[in-house]
Amino acid sequence: MSAFPSSSDPVEDEGARLMLAWKAGDEAAFDRIVELYSDKLWALLTRFLGARPQREDLVQEVFLRLVKSKDRYEPTARFSTYLFRIAFNLAVNMGAKASERRTERLAQGENQTDPLTHMADAAAQEPFLDLERADTVRAVRAAIAALPEQQRMALVLAKYHDLPYDQIGEVLGTSEKAVKSLVHRARENLRAALAPYMAKEVRGS
Repeated sequence: MSAFPSSSDPVEDEGARLMLAWKAGDEAAFDRIVELYSDKLWALLTRFLGARPQREDLVQEVFLRLVKSKDRYEPTARFSTYLFRIAFNLAVNMGAKASERRTERLAQGENQTDPLTHMADAAAQEPFLDLERADTVRAVRAAIAALPEQQRMALVLAKYHDLPYDQIGEVLGTSEKAVKSLVHRARENLRAALAPYMAKEVRGS
């Protein structure tokens, strides 16, 4: 059974159609997939991980995983959710390894700033909460970066990629109801983390 169930007909979306064409021997179809989805993957990983230099490697790794799964591919989900799920799993694995390395550095007496606290410029330019001051923008980046991984990805997919909750559930491997809860908790956590900065904005207006 596929790990990516869907209530929609994925064959109707271009990514799934191209995957099937590629699977049937059309090598140009893969080039078109890369062309269509590279920027989407870059944006997703940027908003999820921040401005980490490994993003480019992760995008390439997603397509490498796609190559390895070509013969097994079946269009049982929208292609974007299939691709985003691969990206999410890779990013989580990378984060786990980075955390292990960070723990080792701290044990050795090093004190380095976690690059995850620096969200990418693309995300910072969004009119999130209509806060424009530089210190507040940095606080927003850090607050998003501090969210648990599933909350963070659910929020990114809902806010920046406009995915419906059922498709977000496919990416995260959970139910639509659970996604609603994740997004709600993410917003509540952000509201709590940013309350001092919002109060500062009100006082300064």
